[in-house]
Amino acid sequence: MKNVKLKSAVNPAKAKSATTGRAKTKSKSIYTPAEIEEIFRRFSIQRPEPKGELEHVNPFTLVVAVALSAQATDAGVNKATRALFAVADTPEKMVALGEDRVRDYIKTIGLYRNKAKNVIALSEKLIAEFGSEVPRTREELITLPGVGRKTANVVLSMAFGQSTMAVDTHIFRIANRLCLAPGKTPDEVEDQLMRIIPDHYLYHAHHWLILHGRYCCKSRRPECEHCVIADICKAAEKTNTIPAPLVELPAQIV
Repeated sequence: MKNVKLKSAVNPAKAKSATTGRAKTKSKSIYTPAEIEEIFRRFSIQRPEPKGELEHVNPFTLVVAVALSAQATDAGVNKATRALFAVADTPEKMVALGEDRVRDYIKTIGLYRNKAKNVIALSEKLIAEFGSEVPRTREELITLPGVGRKTANVVLSMAFGQSTMAVDTHIFRIANRLCLAPGKTPDEVEDQLMRIIPDHYLYHAHHWLILHGRYCCKSRRPECEHCVIADICKAAEKTNTIPAPLVELPAQIV
């Protein structure tokens, strides 16, 4: 089996779908609806109940964990937050702990100084403005220090059962590599995926894609020989001998 160097591209429905907050653009996917249905059908069989890998005990600790995960691995965040959440699992406890002590707990995580400051600030805001409860809308969540759209989408999905698409580096990479939902920005990819993924798969879809990117369709060398959608995949080049279906690629990604 010959290894081929990949060229980079240009760049689930158990619950009610969360709105994207803006109008969706026309789909740029090079897959037919039937092919997309089959892709996610296979993902659903491979991982019937996919779970996020960030450890948390309630919505508050989830917000903190996801905010800490920026430019860090889930494993690294979990290692740091196990001890932190054992002593501070509410906004009040986190504020009482203080920025310096929070910093000591998370100093193994990248950008830990600024992240410690944000953890205290978001805890204070939750107490002052939300009655110490994590808000259930994206618009409110993104007002919290250190919380962006991706973090908000993860919280809406994992804590409150909303169907969202949190586009991280894995999803952004494979959406473009596979030409599943090409986009130059995470927001554009999110809009595309929310448009094309069948409603009955949407709740779990972002976890399926993240795990597929993390463990199979890897950045340096995707393990196409282990891929459950290798015969459907239309990536320009692969690392196995299963040919991609013939398709005319859009001009912006050839």
